[in-house]
Amino acid sequence: MKLYTIDTGFFKLDGGAMFGVVPKSLWQRTNPADSNNLCTWANRLLLIEDGKRLTLIDTALGDKQDAKFFGHYFIHGDDTLDKSLAKYGFHRDDITDIILTHLHFDHCGGAIKRENEKLIPAFNNAKFWSNEKHWDWAVNPNPREKASFLKENIIPIQESGQLNFLKEGEKYDANIDIRYAHGHTEAMMLPQIDYKGKTILYMADLLPSVGHIPLPYVMGYDTRPLLTMDERQSYWQEIVDKEYILFLEHDSVNECCTLQNTEKGIRVKDIFKLTDI
Repeated sequence: MKLYTIDTGFFKLDGGAMFGVVPKSLWQRTNPADSNNLCTWANRLLLIEDGKRLTLIDTALGDKQDAKFFGHYFIHGDDTLDKSLAKYGFHRDDITDIILTHLHFDHCGGAIKRENEKLIPAFNNAKFWSNEKHWDWAVNPNPREKASFLKENIIPIQESGQLNFLKEGEKYDANIDIRYAHGHTEAMMLPQIDYKGKTILYMADLLPSVGHIPLPYVMGYDTRPLLTMDERQSYWQEIVDKEYILFLEHDSVNECCTLQNTEKGIRVKDIFKLTDI
């Protein structure tokens, strides 16, 4: 098995929304905001090469929305999904499988592209993996998440015939388990990968950045913040006890980290790149 970091660029979101009830005087120490109170976030994906299977976790924002839409998020940076794939000798048509952690637009927007007036899969040969609980949640969105679940990102996946569902408790393959969290959104999937004798947990939006490690640092976007705190407390202790490596999708600086117990609670231990493992 080989793992590759797929950088797709950066975007901006309101710092207050990203840290919920935590005061700016605290969160800006790790995630400084610009003059408009916007912080920079990565869209960092993980590519897994394992035998004949080439699996991409999430697809980032994509490029099919209009300028007005992207104007809210200040997309920047030189990296793109295609450039990052090419760096390792791959093309998007080589992707056999895509695990969608959840269907918020910044995680699944790149799954679909616009071809003239049609919306079609941006990965011709890939199976898309979700789960029925989350899919139903996304196609029948609540008012709080409606702006994040965009029909043009979701419905064409189903219409393509490339959509597949995993059941909770079902392994993706021999080296990849799928864990779940329900506080950010219903049934968000967290791939857990056995790699070089270590365990890597893809954090999606359970841990957007190193700055979110303290338990109360929960995003304002989470639908069930108290559940998120309970889930984090359970996951964090397991991560410390079993020495998991965390892969960070949105941290603009840090790719991977580990956690440790301290007098202040569980905090970051080491920060490093995927290639350092």
